[in-house]
Amino acid sequence: MPTVNVYDLEGQIVGELQLSDKVFGSPINHALLHQAIVTFEANQRAGTADTKTRSQVRGGGRKPWRQKGTGRARAGTIRAPHWRHGGVVFGPHPRDFSMKFPRKMRRAALRQALSAKLASDELRVVKELTIPEIKTKHVLKALDTLGVGRNVLFITSRPNETWKLAARNFGHVHTITTDNLNAYNLLRYHQIVLDTDAVARVEEVFGR
Repeated sequence: MPTVNVYDLEGQIVGELQLSDKVFGSPINHALLHQAIVTFEANQRAGTADTKTRSQVRGGGRKPWRQKGTGRARAGTIRAPHWRHGGVVFGPHPRDFSMKFPRKMRRAALRQALSAKLASDELRVVKELTIPEIKTKHVLKALDTLGVGRNVLFITSRPNETWKLAARNFGHVHTITTDNLNAYNLLRYHQIVLDTDAVARVEEVFGR
């Protein structure tokens, strides 16, 4: 079983924690992780982009000039695609971009993402994310003492509004609960920080 140090928000080691091999020691399947990311991003697309074809553009019902004798190229409508303000030939139209990703594959990808972060030394465990008040300076101090930089995902077992509100001023610092975990978020951020309750919850749900 992999063992990690447990830190407090002062950056001091306050203990050790043994992690489950089933969750944090999974072999990495890069194709599965790639599929998880592609599926997640596809499912975020609204699919509402739309353009008008030549039949949908207003106007253009009358032939702009007679077929022969003017010296100009023949034209049947001023809404043809090669005309300014004309229709669009192969433009986008509303469609469903969603893709299916079975539950077993989704959970396997999440375990592998956690394992990859641990193997790359990009995962930290803290005893708890507790600050005295909603102040950005407390989060800034924690980021510096933990040495996790400014691109970090904090994971808690239950909603932590005090920490979440204090950290919202940072563009690349995000806080989620274990119920909202997915492989995309785990791989998107450079560092992952979990509190001990979140580790227990992840192992309970995904270690079965």
